[in-house]
Parts: sequence; structure tokens; C-alpha cells
Amino acid sequence: MFDIRTIKSQFPSLTDPDEPVVYLDSAATTQKPKTVIDCIGEYYLTTNANVHRGSHHLTAKATKSFEQARKDIAQFINADSENEIVWTRGTTEGLNLIANTWGDAFIHSGDEIVICENEHHANIVPWQLLAQRTGARIIKIPVTPDGGFDLNSFEQKLSANTKLVSIAHITNVTGYRQPVETVIKKAHLVGAIVVVDGAQGIVHEPVNVQTLDADFYVFSGHKLYGPTGIGVLYGKYPLLQSMPPWHGGGKMVDKVSFSGTTFADAPAKFEAGTPNIAGAIALAEAVSWYQKIPYEQKRAHLRSLQEYAFQRLSQRDSVAIIGYQPEASIISFTVKNIHHQDIATLLDQQGVAVRSGHHCAHPLMDALSLSGTIRLSFGLYNDKNDIDKCISALDKAIELFE
Repeated sequence: MFDIRTIKSQFPSLTDPDEPVVYLDSAATTQKPKTVIDCIGEYYLTTNANVHRGSHHLTAKATKSFEQARKDIAQFINADSENEIVWTRGTTEGLNLIANTWGDAFIHSGDEIVICENEHHANIVPWQLLAQRTGARIIKIPVTPDGGFDLNSFEQKLSANTKLVSIAHITNVTGYRQPVETVIKKAHLVGAIVVVDGAQGIVHEPVNVQTLDADFYVFSGHKLYGPTGIGVLYGKYPLLQSMPPWHGGGKMVDKVSFSGTTFADAPAKFEAGTPNIAGAIALAEAVSWYQKIPYEQKRAHLRSLQEYAFQRLSQRDSVAIIGYQPEASIISFTVKNIHHQDIATLLDQQGVAVRSGHHCAHPLMDALSLSGTIRLSFGLYNDKNDIDKCISALDKAIELFE
């Protein structure tokens, strides 16, 4: 059975008696279990060496662990091969890599790039820059009143000029689960490729990239109980092979000479220089930890937290909940006549960590006529007591303004 006390005890940052904190900002980044923290230390203590170079036993050991991590991630998302897994610094770098390689090679003047206005800035700005470089057009899909993806508008705006569609699996402000399967099928019918931003989705449901049939799927380690500075770009192998390199340097080459350079096959050609070796190994450890908890137990626990928080928040007349969705452990809300930053600051002073602001989603805020929201986002280490403490702190904050 799901034992919240056992799980919470595995997170040192949440069990420090000197600095107690109710952490409700997991959509921004999750806290890390001790096994992941120990994994990073163990690498530097026993295995520290560069990978894919050198002839000593430490580099062989490091390379073996590094590439085993790639295999573990490929298995986690059911990629056809570990060669479809490219290490990045995170979701943002993965999206930029696609824009600067596949995009520069295959997007031309007059082509259309389709994105929704509920996307994170990381899934908007790289495509805007690509459009500026190439003369392509950005086609905006409007949101529905609850901040969701307008599928009817999407179908109407698809055309023979559509070359790329980029869509979040689950959005970061409201937790809206996008109709990615339908979007992928319809985009493929017009010959477009589809990029899925899985930064939030990878945490909330099993991902099978072969069944999903996305051309690219990107996510970050730090939202999946892993370290910062490491992420994954999955791409169908023929697409990866068709793409030019982005960064130049060691490892990503086959042969370098002043008469011309030839490049390694994917994924190596996208991994110039010394990679985040410890981060990759620790991400695999995080995935191993995460998978030991049955999915249905994780889902039921997070769902119960979200429902409980929704019930408690709904009892307060001054609170307006923005786009409550059952698919992800996120609730965004505003408080009448009180700025979101003021609420977050007062909660922080009472030991409750939440996110406030526009959440790197200016277009969505504009569409909903909001300057920002307060966002609660839950991790596997949270319990209903955390929510009770948050609501108590929120009540005190509101009282200060009355």
C-alpha cells in the first residue's frame, strides 16, 4: 500500500526540523529522494571520469553507467532504441535543439508552425525565433474558456502549409491534459511533424512514445524527482539522423580535418563536449525509484490531494479557482482584491512554498485576462496535512487584508 510516511522520510529537504517547509511547488521542480542524492555523490566518489574517451578503468566504468542510464530511459518511455535518446540540459534545451536543427533544415518561408496560446514560453519562443530566421509563420490556436486546447480551431487551421505542431502533454498553469493523440494523428495527415513538451506529462502518466507516435518528446529530469541540468530529447531515429548538429566539439564527430569534418551518428552528434554524466546516471536512479511505486497508487494519491485541496479552497468566497483539471496535480487560483505575489510572500513567511506569477505563460494569462495566479502543485511526498497547513496560512494571509 502507498505509505506516505515512508515516502516522505526519503526526502531530506522535507524532514529537516530546523527548517520545516510545506513544499507545494513540485510543478516547478520536485524535491529529490535520498537515493538520487546518494547516487550523485557515489559517482563523484567512486567513478568520476569522462565518458567515451580515455583507456583507464574509471572511464570504462563511467561510460558503462552513462550508457546504461540511456538504455533505462529508453525503456522507461518505450523508445525503439537507446539511440533515440539524446541527453540535454532539460526540456527547454530539447525544444531549442529541435528548432535549431530540424527546424533550420526543413522549415522554409511560407511554412506554418502551429502552437497553442496555453503553452509555456519554452514551447513558444524557440519557434518564434525559428520563424524569424526562416520566414515561416506562427499559427496560434486559441484556448477554450477553461484554458484548454481548442481542437475545432486546430482542425480548421491545419493545412498543407503546416510543417510543425508543438504541444504540451499537460500544461503547467492549470494541469490541462491536451488531446495529444488526436493532434498527432491529424497533424500527420497533412505531413507535419509533432513535438510534445512532456515536462509535466512525464510525471503524471505512463508514456509510450511508440504508441503515442510523437515525432519528438522532450522532458526534464528535475520535475521527475531527478537532478537539475539533465533532460531527455526523444526523437524517431530517421528524424534524428536527418538533422544537422547544433553544437560542435568533441565526441560528436567521426573525423575532423581542415578539408572537412564528418559527424557521428545520432545521438552522439547532438552531445558535443563533456556531458552531465552524474545527472544522467542520477536521472536513471530517479526513474527507478519512481517506478517502484505502482502507477495506480501514485495516481490515486495525487488525485486525492488535488480533490481535497479543491474542496478546501472552494469553501472560501474570495478564492477563484482557475481551470481545475483532474489530470494533473496542479491547482491555480486567485484571491479577490489581493495580488498573487502578496499571498505567496505571506504563505512563505508561514513555511508554505507555492508558486505565484505568470508561470512563464504570458499568452495564457492574457487570454484569461489575468496578471498571474497562485499555483499549488503536489508531489508524492505531500499529504493532506500539508494542504491543511497551506489553507490555514492562506486564511491568515487573507485576514491581513480585510
